[in-house]
Amino acid sequence: MREISKTNISFSGENALFVTHETVSKLLIQNQGGVKNVPKETLDLNTLEQALNSNPMIKSAEVYVAVNGTLNAEIEQKRPVARVSTNASYYIDDEGKYMPLSSNYTARVPLVTGYVEKNNLKNVFKIAQKVQTDAFLKRHVVEIHQSLKGAIVLKLRQCRFTVNLGSLEFLDKKINNLKAFYKKSLKEKTLNKYSKVNLQFDSQVVCTKT
Repeated sequence: MREISKTNISFSGENALFVTHETVSKLLIQNQGGVKNVPKETLDLNTLEQALNSNPMIKSAEVYVAVNGTLNAEIEQKRPVARVSTNASYYIDDEGKYMPLSSNYTARVPLVTGYVEKNNLKNVFKIAQKVQTDAFLKRHVVEIHQSLKGAIVLKLRQCRFTVNLGSLEFLDKKINNLKAFYKKSLKEKTLNKYSKVNLQFDSQVVCTKT
């Protein structure tokens, strides 16, 4: 009867460790009462996988025993796209779900402020996802604010003005209008002359000067 000789924990994807090797080891031990020297046949891999997958930092976990008796745990961690900072603080992951903050690592993602509910992240997730996938937005957006009625306002890095998107209808068109405005204002050195940039109307940019 082959016994478990050692455990091997590996992380796929980004190396930003929201959950550590130590945490994974503890979860394995707690759910198997120590995994070393346990006969392979008595090890319940499903229970171990379920224990790992129940951790709010883990997106998926696969546990298997190699021929040499090594217990392998392959972990994919959740990836945050935004950090909510209201009366509660937590991340929104890349599937639009709640993810707690980690004491091990802080992700550099836009802050989300205003009226945000854990069970209704759809709106802020949509814009946070857009920020992650668009090079211009990823470089410039530092804050996403949602009003009580669900209107979205963006704050950009090193800019005094706020960007009022309103609803997320015609989002691509509004973002293209923002890029055109930014490029033109940068060229004319007038970026600091505005306090508000209103993109609510998909066909135009309405600016308020300071």
